[in-house]
Amino acid sequence: MGDDELIRLAERHGAAARYTDWRGRKVAVAPDTLVAVLSALGVDASTPAAVRAELDRAREPGLPPVVVIRRGDVLPAVLPNALPEDAAVELATGRTLPATAELPLGWHRLRAGSRSTPLLVAPRRLRTPERGWGFTAQLYSVRSRASWGLGDLRDLADFASWSARELGAGFTLINPLHAAEPVPPVTASPYSPTSRRFAAPIYLRVEDLPEYAALPPGDRDRLAALAEPLRVPGGALDRDAVWTAKLQALESLHRLPRGPEAQRGLDAFRAREGGDLTAFATWCALTEKHGPDWRRWPAELRDAGSRAVADEAARLAGRVDFHSWLQWRLDGQLTAAQRAARDAGMPVGIVHDLAVGVAHGSADTWIYRDLFAPGMSVGAPPDEFNQRGQDWGQPPWHPRRLAGAAYAPFREMLAAVLRHAGGLRLDHAMQVSRLWWVPEGGSPADGCYVRYDRDALLGCLAWEAERADAVVVGEDLGTVEAEFHDRLADRGILGTSLLWFERDAKGRPKPAAQWRELSLATVGTHDMPPITGFVHGDHIALRDRLGLLARPRSEEENDHRRQLNDWLALLHDEKLLAAPPDEVMQALAEGATTYDEQIVTALHTFLARTPARLRGISLTDAVGERRTQNQPGTIDEYPNWRVPLADAEGRPVLLEDLQARVDAMRSVTS
Repeated sequence: MGDDELIRLAERHGAAARYTDWRGRKVAVAPDTLVAVLSALGVDASTPAAVRAELDRAREPGLPPVVVIRRGDVLPAVLPNALPEDAAVELATGRTLPATAELPLGWHRLRAGSRSTPLLVAPRRLRTPERGWGFTAQLYSVRSRASWGLGDLRDLADFASWSARELGAGFTLINPLHAAEPVPPVTASPYSPTSRRFAAPIYLRVEDLPEYAALPPGDRDRLAALAEPLRVPGGALDRDAVWTAKLQALESLHRLPRGPEAQRGLDAFRAREGGDLTAFATWCALTEKHGPDWRRWPAELRDAGSRAVADEAARLAGRVDFHSWLQWRLDGQLTAAQRAARDAGMPVGIVHDLAVGVAHGSADTWIYRDLFAPGMSVGAPPDEFNQRGQDWGQPPWHPRRLAGAAYAPFREMLAAVLRHAGGLRLDHAMQVSRLWWVPEGGSPADGCYVRYDRDALLGCLAWEAERADAVVVGEDLGTVEAEFHDRLADRGILGTSLLWFERDAKGRPKPAAQWRELSLATVGTHDMPPITGFVHGDHIALRDRLGLLARPRSEEENDHRRQLNDWLALLHDEKLLAAPPDEVMQALAEGATTYDEQIVTALHTFLARTPARLRGISLTDAVGERRTQNQPGTIDEYPNWRVPLADAEGRPVLLEDLQARVDAMRSVTS
């Protein structure tokens, strides 16, 4: 087939035939990749004749599947060729206005003759937060002496309150708390969940449940015996052991008689969450019987809306009730954590993280099966830190079908997370604009960008954030469209400024005054080592050992030394680091830790000089941890997401230990 025709067809359906890589070079997408991506979009490009037939097919006239505008926009200007003179808008209140009127915020319905479509009037711009700082933390690693081997929602409430009162923190940014498998083995990565709509019960504090308070002393002792072995602070975190013990405890609490007040509360929660909660709880119950990947279930159970599923759910009604109850109790403890943060004086409170997607055989893909693109995984093209590209093993939303559903699953997911948050961070913020699709079985380097309706998705995001009075941060790092940063800023969505990546056009470290204001500024990220590990080049040694480098280790180390020396020179010039750069570099080359704490303090003082509205300080940096939480491109080769919080010597740091470190922590938080 002619490449030009295939390229035209791909571009028509939002698949980019070329892209600009992280080095600024133009890269052409392989024709086979375009054919596979178009097939996943429901477009036949298997032969030249099929391509021409698709090109000849006229676009359907009429209204788009959903219209999203910003407050103050006038519909005839947005849809100049689609609206007849008698077009009208039926407001959510039931009142009808002409399409030429200025419309209130919210979801309405646009009617044009015999046609109609959902209409969202989104906020023009979200409020800009006051300047402030907060800790960024992997909650599961922030353990207390009372938690069951993993940090939980009580630990979150206590940590947020403590950091606000003792250090003046304005927010606490945590990893995604999305749902994982309901039975072991439990996936370690919080960024590969089974559902982004619901939360993981592993974060429940058992002793804070109302049912626990009703237990006689003997039963409390039995539950304490389940927890005791998990409270030994040593070794890698073990989610399977934690969830096995908690599951047993939670099941025993669920079996207790439920009083009328509790039943009314659960019924109200079910009514609020609707059919999605029932579907998710049903998936959990079926998973206990058939395994966590619905694609391997009996054929009659793979359709969430089938009669066979309804019959099986009726037979498993007790388990469906159990998993609904877990979500209800999570809702209460999530609410309590945010309340504790705000009561302690945090202007923002808890900032939750939203993962890019879900696993292929997950609850969300079962519930919304038709809204995902088959045969595709989301990932990222090669970049500086992941030179082979990334395949995250998550199916992407189908752009056209998601729009046809008026973005309902996306909106409901946002609303669920924001219900318990003062802010939201979008991991890989490009998820609202374009995603790197990788044909299953192919190399991440051989993927293709597919466009989404960015204005519509940003509008949905802004509307839900406005309703929750929440701050939104987008992780706009890596290979990002040139105008994307400005689009986020125009909506009042903060970007992410990562110190190691902040360089000018000549590759030099960017002075503090030149950083953007609308951003969350941090030194590193969870995919990189903490500061101490980074300056010592731990990430290079690790990637070399795991075979993840795409060029000789010596070249990587030379680049690292050059860039690190540039940063040390800037810190020295700004009188933030007393020692000359060559002296510090020599000590690092010898493996000495003489300057580690000074570098950590200097970098965070530098962050405070930037105009960034929010400043994130990794808890690992504050306690001296050196190990990274996650090494992209690996699964079991490295203990990803299983590294407990520890100090520079590898000694576990519990929540109660932070009080003794408060004076030292002020050096990086002030």
